[in-house]
Amino acid sequence: MKKEKKSALLADNCPLICETYKDIISKIDSNHCFNVDITYNCDGAFDIIKRTIEKETSLNFVILDLKLLPSENRKILSGEDLGVFVRKLLPNTKIIISTECNDNYRIHNIFKSLNPEGFLIKRDLTAEELKNAINNVINNIPYYSKTVLKLLRKEISNDFSLDSIDRQILYEISIGSKMKDMPNYIPLSVASIEKRKRHLKKIFNVKDKGDRELILIAKEKGFI
Repeated sequence: MKKEKKSALLADNCPLICETYKDIISKIDSNHCFNVDITYNCDGAFDIIKRTIEKETSLNFVILDLKLLPSENRKILSGEDLGVFVRKLLPNTKIIISTECNDNYRIHNIFKSLNPEGFLIKRDLTAEELKNAINNVINNIPYYSKTVLKLLRKEISNDFSLDSIDRQILYEISIGSKMKDMPNYIPLSVASIEKRKRHLKKIFNVKDKGDRELILIAKEKGFI
């Protein structure tokens, strides 16, 4: 029986995790033959996505870590931003998020921005769990690990969503960028960026006039 060919992209900043995932994928079943690309940062992942489009080939699914190294041009700051590009450029590609983040706000935000076919928390992961997730996703069945399902059942006190501009602002603040320089990287005026920052402080319930508390909470919730 001829094996059905499938292609995948693994994007995680840890080479060992990528190699482990690739090994597990190669042993999923005898009916599929997987061609797997690996990358450790946003630039590498985006290059593979562009190559897929240029060669008019398919990419069946991607496994994205949220905390990927940002692109050099600061346009893609995380796995979430990368997922947005996948949704736009490769609408038939399935997205599986694999992350250490287990914050309720963050997970709800990912569902709003990406609505991934698979969502895995790394502390839940076993080889069998990953196999089940991939088998489900390639057969058009969503798969969420137990921690994700538990968090989705919880009521959250504030229903909000951060867009890519909000995340860019948080990133620039976290690396110490000056407010006057931010319009060089963010398509907003200084006044608009300041307004966004005030709103971010409000939704994160930050009382401190400085930015330290905002960044600490944003990191804690996995937005940076």
